[in-house]
Amino acid sequence: MELKPIKSEEDYRAALKRLEEIFDAKPGTPESDELELLSLMVDNYENTHYPIEAPDPIEAIKIRMEEMNLKQVDLIPEIGGKSRVSEILNRKRRLTVDMIRKLAIRLNLSTDLLIKEYTLMP
Repeated sequence: MELKPIKSEEDYRAALKRLEEIFDAKPGTPESDELELLSLMVDNYENTHYPIEAPDPIEAIKIRMEEMNLKQVDLIPEIGGKSRVSEILNRKRRLTVDMIRKLAIRLNLSTDLLIKEYTLMP
């Protein structure tokens, strides 16, 4: 197949179909080279046309807590008392700079992500 840029939804669907056909190509073959290039082009098209927003800080914390099997009480050293952790995770109170620093280290999250604005609940 001749490779050409993916410029439309039709091109995108054709590229996905071709990827499916050559998915198991043996390394070092022309098909494996095509697979590699086509994958990059599909990825670029998807990032441009179907961007995925990063979660807000509270969602990011909750996702990481789930990944690390942490409970709210596990974040007391980073956030403060049990009620403070609950207020933060329920969007009743904002994260402080000190909390952001500690959470970034504990949860291995970017401070850039944790300082983003998020909506407080009444």
